[in-house]
Amino acid sequence: MERVISKVTFDLAQTSLRQVNHFLHRELNSETPKITLLNPDGAHNLAVGLDATIDVEIMGHTGYYTASMNKQATITIFGNAGTGVAENMMSGRVHVKGFASVSAGASAHGGLLVIDGDASLRCGISLKGADIVVGGSVGSFSAFMAQAGRIVICGNAGDALGDSLYEAVIYIRGQIKSLGADAQIEPMMEADYQTVGELLAQAGLSYQPQDFKRVASARQLYHWNADADQEY
Repeated sequence: MERVISKVTFDLAQTSLRQVNHFLHRELNSETPKITLLNPDGAHNLAVGLDATIDVEIMGHTGYYTASMNKQATITIFGNAGTGVAENMMSGRVHVKGFASVSAGASAHGGLLVIDGDASLRCGISLKGADIVVGGSVGSFSAFMAQAGRIVICGNAGDALGDSLYEAVIYIRGQIKSLGADAQIEPMMEADYQTVGELLAQAGLSYQPQDFKRVASARQLYHWNADADQEY
């Protein structure tokens, strides 16, 4: 018989953030059920640094660095997220049901970040291997210095998309206000369509991969060029 596990619920209107994070960091074990956090009220540093295969539901808007340094956990935010959601994530899944503020997924090494709405400036800045799927649009300088990983943007992008891009790849469905230094549009190959289709499916989005463009690095900034006179 399948064992039924009830959820553990914390109400942040009654329980301190310190107590909640102490439980998440010190009292989890293989029997720990799903965790639900009520009334986050924009609290910062919620569910930071988790290292367990658990589900965490946050029922409301959150502040800075929610789910940063995540490892293994599945964290769902039923609201908007402040600066640096899933920053430096290592693995697992973070899903923002609303909008995300600046630097979403910054320096993330692994795992999947899904944002149903728009993401603000510098989404995926210095990305190091994670996947990011944005159901809406992204702000300027998204994927700045992104080194590895994949970003799927279902809406539009602001200025300087992919500025100083390394080996990360961006797939965008909408309009690009401008490309950053060394970023270029490249032909979509069959492997790209498959990648976009898989990531859209993981994010629960139904767009067609054939509607996306590929943005990648032209690789002109890999080595210093004294003759370029800072013009790229």
